[in-house]
Amino acid sequence: MVLLPWVRKRLLKNPKRLGRWGQNASQKYLSRRGCKTIAQNYTYSGGELDLVMAESNGTIVFVEVKTRQNEDFASAKAAVNYKKRQKMTRTAKRFLREFKISDRPLRFDVMTVILGAKGAPVIQHYPNAFVP
Repeated sequence: MVLLPWVRKRLLKNPKRLGRWGQNASQKYLSRRGCKTIAQNYTYSGGELDLVMAESNGTIVFVEVKTRQNEDFASAKAAVNYKKRQKMTRTAKRFLREFKISDRPLRFDVMTVILGAKGAPVIQHYPNAFVP
C-alpha cells in the first residue's frame, strides 16, 4: 500500500488521525489473515484495548497498535512497557468478565505501523508479545 504524498502529509499533521489510520491498517492486516474483529478501542478504568480479535481456532487476541512516523529515537514496540502491559492485562480481564468469555485461549500481540518518509508503510506483527 503506497500512500499519496498529500495523504501522508495529512496523517503527519495530526497524531490522532495517524493513530486511527495505523489501527485500521492493523485491523485489515489481521482480517486478511483470518481474524475477526470483536471490538475496537474498548476502554475500562484507564486502560484501553486497541483491537480485540478472534482467530479461526477460537483464540482471543488482544492487540496493542503503535503507529509512528519513524523509529529514529526509539522502537515503537518498546513503547509497550511494563505499565502499559499491566493496564492491558487488567482491561482484558474486565473485557472477558463483561462479555462472559471463558475457556478460550488468549494472546497479547503488539503491532507496529511505521509510516516513513516515503514508500509503503511498514507493518510488523508480534504475536505473543508478552504473557501476563
